[in-house]
Amino acid sequence: MKMIKKIFKSIRNFCHFISRFFDKYVITPITKFAIFVSEFFDKQAGKFEKWLNKRNTLVFISLLLAVLLFFYVNSHADTVINSSAEVLRNQIVEATYNKEAYVVEGLPDTADVTLIGRTIDLYLAKQLSTGKVTADLSGLEEGSHDIQLNYESPINSVTYKLDPSSITVYIYPKVSETKTISIDVINQDKLDSKLSIQSVTIDREDVIVKGAEHTLQEVATVKALVDIGDIVNPSAGVNTLKDVKLVAYDKDGNVVNAEMVPDKVTATINIESYSAEANIKVIPVNADSIAFGKAIGSITTSVNTVTIYGDQEAVNKYSDSYIPIEVDVSGLSENKTYTVVVPKPEGIREVSEKTITVKITVGDEETREIDDIKIDAINLGPNLRAGAIGENSSRTTVIVKGTKEVLDSIDSSTITATVDLSGLGEGEHTVEVKVSGEEVKANYSAKTRTINVRITKS
Repeated sequence: MKMIKKIFKSIRNFCHFISRFFDKYVITPITKFAIFVSEFFDKQAGKFEKWLNKRNTLVFISLLLAVLLFFYVNSHADTVINSSAEVLRNQIVEATYNKEAYVVEGLPDTADVTLIGRTIDLYLAKQLSTGKVTADLSGLEEGSHDIQLNYESPINSVTYKLDPSSITVYIYPKVSETKTISIDVINQDKLDSKLSIQSVTIDREDVIVKGAEHTLQEVATVKALVDIGDIVNPSAGVNTLKDVKLVAYDKDGNVVNAEMVPDKVTATINIESYSAEANIKVIPVNADSIAFGKAIGSITTSVNTVTIYGDQEAVNKYSDSYIPIEVDVSGLSENKTYTVVVPKPEGIREVSEKTITVKITVGDEETREIDDIKIDAINLGPNLRAGAIGENSSRTTVIVKGTKEVLDSIDSSTITATVDLSGLGEGEHTVEVKVSGEEVKANYSAKTRTINVRITKS
């Protein structure tokens, strides 16, 4: 009996404690805050109480709170409860097999993984990002095999589907072969036009090519792709380019997917800067279309020489001769100044002058005949000889037109007359006589337009 009284007394004391606690720390502070607010808004208290006591007001407030609570709960429920799907594209496929002994064909590089589960689980799966697609080929022998791809998910509550999920692979024994490396220089246009590549060498001549036997049979050549664009600040002298990629090609120039050991080499590029001074020579085009009774009297240019840059052979060639610049003078009837582009002949990558001005003067046309110009045969086939038929058929008179000053400067040794015998065989042929001269300001024509020649075996 005493024990029961003690229990009741303890419960009564506990309830009394709770009552005092709520009274002191909850009811009293809220009451004080309410009195403070009431006093602060004392002037508006009447209107506020009147509005608050309206039945419609309480209904609208209750409705608004219910709607807000509905959307809040609904949004959080979707996040936590509803299931959805997420696609992880282009996931790398990791295969397990003896890479030193076998070659596997038909194995995809990537696969798409569709994850299915609760939104929150999918979110965690993406954040962890530790899943991977695997193909276990260990223990398989040479031949064709159907295998399943697997996905190792970091979260067990997420299911998955793979695309593709099953594949057919072909396993071949790996063989090797030694190939000679050739060099292919690419992106040479990225080199400064004043620089030239003199030579390119690599640190090894051979490479070991590995793969299936039928793949190695396709390999026709292995090239080291020396990309000039990869050289940092190329300059005249020795330039070294590391990690030059090796690529295998078949006979049609298609890339062959084969393993190479090593797969990269180091290239040494010797760059030079070849330059020289070259003369320029203006060649009038359509000079026979100048106004009637007129001829070119003089040709002057803003510069007589230019500096050329390029391959050594080309630079030497044009420094010993000249760079021809054609100017169309058709319809010319009076003095005229042309602005023309300086061409870059084959092998020349840069000239010091991009454009020049050419001043051409005109004068009255006169005619002069120069006799006894020998006619030479050109482009005669091998083991053949040609002779003119008829008296004096091997020589001609050349009619030269130009201004008096130009005609007086022309010598017969500067005039050439030819007949082109290319493609002609044994027998008699009528061929056209063509004449030309070193003086570009004059027009040349043969008085004898055609001659007969006999071609025989030599």
